[in-house]
Amino acid sequence: MTWSLLDNYGRRKYLTPAERSAFISAALKAEPITSSFCLTLALTGARISEALAITAERVDSGNNAIVLETLKRRKRGVFRAVPVPRNLIRHLASVHAIRLEDQKAGDRRLWQFSRPTAWKRVRLVMAAAGIPSTQAKPKALRHAFAIEAVQKRIALSLIKKWLGHAKIETTAIYAEPIGEEERALARLMWRTLPAFKGP
Repeated sequence: MTWSLLDNYGRRKYLTPAERSAFISAALKAEPITSSFCLTLALTGARISEALAITAERVDSGNNAIVLETLKRRKRGVFRAVPVPRNLIRHLASVHAIRLEDQKAGDRRLWQFSRPTAWKRVRLVMAAAGIPSTQAKPKALRHAFAIEAVQKRIALSLIKKWLGHAKIETTAIYAEPIGEEERALARLMWRTLPAFKGP
């Protein structure tokens, strides 16, 4: 069976750019620990287990990046650095008392809660953002990150690196035209039809 961006019922597994933006806005208003976790998921494309494994020393303030251990590989110790907005670095530093100038910030995990608790926190922010329950899953943030990167014309090889995929074929699923890009292409087919000139 081929992996798809739609589930077995034909529902999308990802957030649209508008939903992703609403999630980020809602995360900024959440209590600090939930906020920092949800923003990190949304802005790195990390798997939930990878985000939970982030330690203080993997917040790379010098490069404005978060270093993630790729946990869906057969061996441990495979890392990738994902560039993030400077404001996320500052937010993490503030919430988790990380001294940005201290390169020996420590190997303590930023979030001490369990995977089920992480899920609950993400779903609360999804609800606050008005995300439909069918898309209100942490994985939807990862898919949204990849889709938006594709729509911004970022090279698949770079998206592959950021997502920690072993094969480019896995990343290529996100390159299918979807959302606004697909609608723009479809409009070419009906724009000359008098009754169907709208979006």
